[in-house]
Amino acid sequence: MSAGFLTVVEAGSGQITDLGRSRGPRYGVPVSGALDQRSARIANILAGNDDRAPLLEIMALDAEFIADSDILIALAGAAATLRVGGIERPNEQPVSVRAGETIEVRQITGGLRAYLAVAGSFDVPRLLGSCAPDSVLGFGGRLLAGQRIPLTRATPPILNTHFGAELYRLNVPARPDTTTVEATDGPDIADFADTARRLYEEPYVVSPTSNHIGLRMTGILPERRVQGEVLSRGVPVGAVEVPPGNELLVLHRGRGVTAGYPVLAVVTTTALDVLAQARPGHTLRFRRVSEAQATERARAERAALDALRLRVRSVFTALDALPTSSGRTLS
Repeated sequence: MSAGFLTVVEAGSGQITDLGRSRGPRYGVPVSGALDQRSARIANILAGNDDRAPLLEIMALDAEFIADSDILIALAGAAATLRVGGIERPNEQPVSVRAGETIEVRQITGGLRAYLAVAGSFDVPRLLGSCAPDSVLGFGGRLLAGQRIPLTRATPPILNTHFGAELYRLNVPARPDTTTVEATDGPDIADFADTARRLYEEPYVVSPTSNHIGLRMTGILPERRVQGEVLSRGVPVGAVEVPPGNELLVLHRGRGVTAGYPVLAVVTTTALDVLAQARPGHTLRFRRVSEAQATERARAERAALDALRLRVRSVFTALDALPTSSGRTLS
């Protein structure tokens, strides 16, 4: 039974997504999902949701929504102007929205994608356990003006009635360096001989032909020094390839599960989030790290998000706000 709807007033270039279909690759289906996984997780954590709950990915363009019930939201990712009922509200914090108030996400800067989570999330169709769109399979798609997204729960405002402000301020982990892409050496790095070092020495500029399948970048490219075909094989998300032409290609979450180009390097999971926020024309530099260093960074990031999750749960428990439907308002 729906707890109301979130209606799309201005769709921009948004979509409903989640962390992707982890079971997809075994069936030859891309994992897809939110390109900036870290920001999507943070938005859901701040809203009191499971990390994998559906949320809105809003890319570059302005978007506007209106809910017909009281809800709690959180916006994370690229910096943006968030307005609720015409009043500017903070990013990366839980924000109460009263029924009938507009939610505006405008002026996305410093990145490309912002993520809007609603406490309780949405009741939407899933494929192989995920609501992530897949254009090849014809599943999901872009938001449309007038679309009504079913809500699973209403959340009464968590406000101080004297000041009209939330009663908490949560410390969100700082974003990683947005100009550096960490990568480990790939299985075919020897094919590029001494030119492989160019990947870590030269700057690369993001091409406007980039998309969720992969980022294309221009610059001084490494050159394959051996002859012969590379047989099609399984290829990971984050593979750095040098296909014929004048662009470097980094495969992202929408990539096919097999490919036949040499893999020079593989970017780390945290670097994938950096790439998700890179706009066309953005200059990036690659930095070599060992597999041990990449693993340690991933563990540190996971620990930081776990700590944030604990703080959020402590605040909501103290306010008796979630997951029940009765919030607390102090006067």
